[in-house]
Amino acid sequence: MSKQKDLEYLEGLRNGDTKIIKALYTTVFPKVRDFIFKNKGKHHDVEEVFHNALFQLTIRLKIDNLEINSSFEAYLFTMCRNIWRKELNNRKKWVRKDTFMTLREEEYDHSEAIIAQERWDLFEKKVELLSPNCRELLKAYFNKISYTEIVKKFNYSSDNVAFQRIFRCKKQLADLIKNDSNYEKLKK
Repeated sequence: MSKQKDLEYLEGLRNGDTKIIKALYTTVFPKVRDFIFKNKGKHHDVEEVFHNALFQLTIRLKIDNLEINSSFEAYLFTMCRNIWRKELNNRKKWVRKDTFMTLREEEYDHSEAIIAQERWDLFEKKVELLSPNCRELLKAYFNKISYTEIVKKFNYSSDNVAFQRIFRCKKQLADLIKNDSNYEKLKK
């Protein structure tokens, strides 16, 4: 996708352009639907996640000069994926009882989701500044690949060497994040 199209999407969302919103429903919504269906979701979940992502993105565009390093469609999809993963995580914490309970209406906290997305954006931006080897190593680590498999994949001599390299890469990433001007505002 071209940068020009990405700018059209951003401006269209900022201005509430219905043609742009319909275009997003045509291009991105089906991908989000497929992802959510594959991950224990229903149609109403897809609609809710997509609406929340569009809402959060619109708010961020109106209050902040948002910079997107990937394509707009990929960014929106990632937002939806993160919202859905958070929702799945919250559902794991639900307790089911057979007794009657009064339900209370809770408003979805969009500001919390916006900050979480900004943190994720900062994280992704700083990961890109790492060496390719560090990026691959951390990707394996974050995907919970065992040290034994990492030793084989990266041709290290032992688990200890893999542990040390991962430690150095994590420290380098943490330093990059902490030295960013947005870190203080996002760490709370």
